[in-house]
Amino acid sequence: MATVSLKNLTKVYGKVEVLHGINLDVEDGEFVVFVGPSGCGKSTTLRMLAGLEEVTDGDVLIGDKYVNNLEPKDRDIAMVFQNYAIYPHMTVRKNIGFGLHTSGLSKPDKEKRIEEVAQILSMTELLDRKPSQLSGGQRQRVAIGRAMVRNPAVFLFDEPLSNLDAQLRTQMRLEIKKLHQRVGTTIIFVTHDQVEAMTLADRIVIMKDGHIQQVGTPSEVFQRPKNMFVAQFIGAPSMNMLPGTQVKGGVQIDGGPLLPVVAQNEAAKITVGIRPSDLHLAQDGQAVLMEGAVTIVEPLGTETLLYVQVGDHEVIASASGRHEASPGDKVKLTASTDEIHLFDTATEEAI
Repeated sequence: MATVSLKNLTKVYGKVEVLHGINLDVEDGEFVVFVGPSGCGKSTTLRMLAGLEEVTDGDVLIGDKYVNNLEPKDRDIAMVFQNYAIYPHMTVRKNIGFGLHTSGLSKPDKEKRIEEVAQILSMTELLDRKPSQLSGGQRQRVAIGRAMVRNPAVFLFDEPLSNLDAQLRTQMRLEIKKLHQRVGTTIIFVTHDQVEAMTLADRIVIMKDGHIQQVGTPSEVFQRPKNMFVAQFIGAPSMNMLPGTQVKGGVQIDGGPLLPVVAQNEAAKITVGIRPSDLHLAQDGQAVLMEGAVTIVEPLGTETLLYVQVGDHEVIASASGRHEASPGDKVKLTASTDEIHLFDTATEEAI
């Protein structure tokens, strides 16, 4: 296992700078997930760490070793790709063992190591099958096994679940999380799926346009987003955002209600953020934050999402899965003031 440090990491293609001085320290044994929209620079960062992309400027350290000029094979890392990259003509045993090709181990030691990895991944009974005889999730486990067999200091995962269907993705998330708990190796994982990031990570690195927007635990980035981008990117459905003006007594929503929330900031224009999971139907005796008419109802089983027209804005609120509603229903909504987020509209930074 090893620490990983990225110091002022920059990447330029021609005249276009796509990474702008990335700084990050990953602790030994930590599971860190890079997440962000397509083109944000997360996969480029991972490939520079792996040695598959040249560093334009800055330093990459694995453990205490400066690795900018080392070949990928000399960095003590193993990478799992989106497309599996396993050999169709080889059995599972030979695919996993391929990672030991240059290890110098004796044949009995190689076989022992392959059996150990197969047992960890619950693949012992599949060792003599060909990839064509495996499901998508099993093929991805073969790719993970080939990386594991070398016992690297750092695992790198580049969107390894994006080719799987929804059920397999959920299953493989659990497999990878169990794997990390069992072997404890440092893992850096790239995804565009914020659900994967939230469920897998010890810490999440949220990127946009080649910049790190926020680094924190899943709880921190969800409950205390640093800016409007993080607030809307993390969480599904996305956070309700209501632009308004700071006035005496609260924030007057443009084309909407006066919300009794006070911003500790001199900015005149304030954006109020409320997560749908925090915006509920007001019960008798509860203070009403806003009211409007239901436009769309989305029953999801455990909860029902209500799309409500409040003045000029449509907001999403949550109700019990047993709640029955219809378009046109008039509803009153409430939220705890502790769950209301305020942002400076001009800077988009949290207040």
